[in-house]
Amino acid sequence: MRNIIRPFSIVSPFSFVRRFARSERGTQLVELAIVLPVLLVLFGATAEFGRFFYTYQTLSKATRVGARYLTTAPTGGSADGKAQNLVVYGNTAGTGDPVVSGLSSANVHIERQGGSGSMPERVTVVIEGYTYHPLFDLGALTGRRSLSLQVDVSPSTTMRVFSTLPS
Repeated sequence: MRNIIRPFSIVSPFSFVRRFARSERGTQLVELAIVLPVLLVLFGATAEFGRFFYTYQTLSKATRVGARYLTTAPTGGSADGKAQNLVVYGNTAGTGDPVVSGLSSANVHIERQGGSGSMPERVTVVIEGYTYHPLFDLGALTGRRSLSLQVDVSPSTTMRVFSTLPS
């Protein structure tokens, strides 16, 4: 058997390159590798914003409930403690889990303005010193505190105190 020796052609080495350049095999995988990280970041940011909004709304409603309770409760005595329990636990007995994890009675402050000591004009319930802890904290993941998503949340509600109880 004789071997046929082909003459060297400068075109034949580039035919493989042309054929490889026209091939579309694996392009979906490359596109997925480019798009997937962007979609995951968008999904994580959306979930984190929704979770933060839920936490803020829950704390805001809790201060509203506490202020509403204090507008009709007698001044002094155990009303402040019951209002703090109402804000933190959702009931005046102070039983169960907090409405938001990490919230305690030490975070709830009650202020009275105007009027006299026995009958103020307004009562304000403030949550101070509560820090929102995100699930996807960029600062903790990257080691840079400037990118941290831990935010101090301090909602407050001010309501007018009834001088007489409504009938």
